[in-house]
Amino acid sequence: MALAFIAPGQGAQFIGMGLELAESYPQSRLVYEEVDDALGEKLSDLIWHGSIEDLTLTENAQPALMATTLAAFRALQSEGLKVEDAKFVAGHSLGEYSALAMAGSLSIGDAAKLLRIRGKEMQNAVPVGIGAMAAILGLTYSDLVKVAKKAADNEVCQAANDNDPSQVVVSGHKGAVERAIEIAKEMGAKRAVLLPVSAPFHSELMAPAALKMQDALSNTSLADPEIPLVSNVKAQAVASADEIRSLLVAQVTGVVRWRESIEWMASNGVTEMWEIGAGRALSGMVRRIDRSISCSSVSKPEEVKKVILSQNEMR
Repeated sequence: MALAFIAPGQGAQFIGMGLELAESYPQSRLVYEEVDDALGEKLSDLIWHGSIEDLTLTENAQPALMATTLAAFRALQSEGLKVEDAKFVAGHSLGEYSALAMAGSLSIGDAAKLLRIRGKEMQNAVPVGIGAMAAILGLTYSDLVKVAKKAADNEVCQAANDNDPSQVVVSGHKGAVERAIEIAKEMGAKRAVLLPVSAPFHSELMAPAALKMQDALSNTSLADPEIPLVSNVKAQAVASADEIRSLLVAQVTGVVRWRESIEWMASNGVTEMWEIGAGRALSGMVRRIDRSISCSSVSKPEEVKKVILSQNEMR
């Protein structure tokens, strides 16, 4: 039996996330203080007491979600968890930065700074209203690759997130994405809806942001992770800081191969996953990918104690 830590991506944010952890664990509160110091602002005030509209802005949501994942992870460590208790770490899109911070590859402060840059540059890459993303339910990834190609019509349209066997996200120019929705419905999609996002993430339109991230990452210290990262881009484990650096750049425009990543971990002995941080979206995806994997959400003090207790009983 083997455990993996997984970290959520954008969309999981909510006002008040991590507050119970910060009130219960000094180590968790310190995470938010580190992030505030790194960014030179009280992001923690926005996370706990601000407006959801401001928190959902990409440049805020990305470091905020990382902070909440690391706050939960520090709480787990204070209860006796060790990084090496897991075989792999993985994260969905921005969650890769959280995963790398958990694995000791990135400092919390550097992760916050990189995600602030990443959020701003992904937003700035395409003017608001030009791009879009849509979730398509009920068609396979290979189906959606064909749909996106047909819908493009000299614009950009790509299958961007292969989330699970029943959900794929397409991304690109708004008109092309709207065409993809209609084509997908004609092919029998159960549901196809535009997502409330401000930019077409994980598409070729993010190329300017990828260049900015290449510069930012080249000036940031990365260590080899203490346990391997299962990369969104490769859908398999990597353990070299240099390779991770290049994959984080490629990830900006590349496909989030989440379904394949979960399948790869399962084929390499993982039987249990802990979704560390806000929300339960990844747990749902894991269940739809492989029901034999046990997946627990860890975002509250009682959930921290529950998973630690179950782990101790297994030893």
